[in-house]
Amino acid sequence: MLEKAVKILDSHRTMAIATNRPDGWPQNTVVGYANDGLLIYFMISRQSQKFENIQNDNRVALAIAKEPADFHQLKAVFAGAEASEVTNEDQRQEAWRLLTNRHPNLLDYEMPTQSEAALMRAICRHVSILDFTKGMGHADELTVGVGGVPAMEARRLDDWGLSELRTK
Repeated sequence: MLEKAVKILDSHRTMAIATNRPDGWPQNTVVGYANDGLLIYFMISRQSQKFENIQNDNRVALAIAKEPADFHQLKAVFAGAEASEVTNEDQRQEAWRLLTNRHPNLLDYEMPTQSEAALMRAICRHVSILDFTKGMGHADELTVGVGGVPAMEARRLDDWGLSELRTK
């Protein structure tokens, strides 16, 4: 199931991200992203409501899909994730590399400084994989984190502590 989710994530460039506003209402927007397995990177304005919302409550909901010509071909990933700003310079460089590979229109720009934009990561925790090729409404679900995904390899810590989210 993990591989199926990553394949869908690898084949798209934009996602809807929902955050929780301070007044309790949800806020949903679309952003460009790049992923390394189930680890998703995106950039947002430091002055945005989205950034403020994440600072107040780091739980976000993600939706990645495109409308197929035939609804029976729908494949999508929905995830509950924990979002945070990437502040380590090596991690920022890697995230920027992934983003520019996925979004070639960014190649003409240098990576924005931390004061200009927030480079964010979302760690998927609760993942639903829709695959209507297996029947209308077919969905697989997995949880990542404590308890892990049963089929997932044993967790190996690396310098980021995120190796269980990568498929490489």
